[in-house]
Amino acid sequence: MIYWQIFWAFFLPGILGYGGGPSSIPLIENEVVGRYGWLTVHEFSEVLALGNALPGPIATKMAGYIGYQQAGIPGAAIALFATVAPSLILMLVLLGILLKYKHSPKVKKMTQLVRPAIAILLGIMTVNFFANSVTSIGIIQTIAIGAISLLMLEKWHIHPAYVIGGALVYGAFFLG
Repeated sequence: MIYWQIFWAFFLPGILGYGGGPSSIPLIENEVVGRYGWLTVHEFSEVLALGNALPGPIATKMAGYIGYQQAGIPGAAIALFATVAPSLILMLVLLGILLKYKHSPKVKKMTQLVRPAIAILLGIMTVNFFANSVTSIGIIQTIAIGAISLLMLEKWHIHPAYVIGGALVYGAFFLG
């Protein structure tokens, strides 16, 4: 029964919390504190503060912690799944619809219109990352890391995970 309660406590805020983690926090609090009484308001605020201190989506961190606290590792797994399940289900449904109508002229036109917008958004994000990097570590470090990463990826065909890991290690030892 506890697993079912954990699932619903995080699935409902995932459905109703339009806007991501911050908008679903009051809904999670209502379920966890008000409905099931697993935490007090003070304990919930401490979990929220801990979740905000760690990187990543707030709702999944809170779900994992509270699920683990209530039912161990299976509870954490169920809470995490329940948090991402609404988005996952909606994506699968929309992807099914898109695949069903992929030969439709309207769908083809829509994808043609969306691609440039995505390219522009990715370009803007890249420029912002570059500007932040130059401000943080300087132009020489930024260009060196970018050039070495490009060589590793394109010329030597090193897996991106190793390139990212190497950049993280470099940053931890030489830039931190």
